[in-house]
Amino acid sequence: MALPDTLIVLLGRTLRGHHPEDSRCKQALLPELDGCTASKVLVDGGSLGRQADYRGDQIERPAQKPRKSKKNPQPHLSAVPKAAKTALSQVRIVVEQAIGGMKRYNILVHGFRNHKANFEDDVIGVCAGLWNFVLSY
Repeated sequence: MALPDTLIVLLGRTLRGHHPEDSRCKQALLPELDGCTASKVLVDGGSLGRQADYRGDQIERPAQKPRKSKKNPQPHLSAVPKAAKTALSQVRIVVEQAIGGMKRYNILVHGFRNHKANFEDDVIGVCAGLWNFVLSY
């Protein structure tokens, strides 16, 4: 998670390979702890069941374009949901810039051969701290 000024405020555990975003979010923000009730959380379109897992009405998911069917051969979104999707994409750009700022440290970009337990978490934590230090300096 990142703030609008690309300051990194929350890191999840690092895992090798591809893992679904929804299960990783459940590991980082446990539904039992009500971490999503106090703040507004913006999620992408792939998070269909997130409102059922977490309590609170602060979880916002953008509207999706209706499916094409015989009754609706040319589906489209109205202006309001389209503007909401544009606003969400502008927020996502900030988060991607924060991730890219951390990747300026080459240890995150290249694979490294280290056999210490949880060393990847330590490395990404140090890189996030350095990125935040650069922003605050």
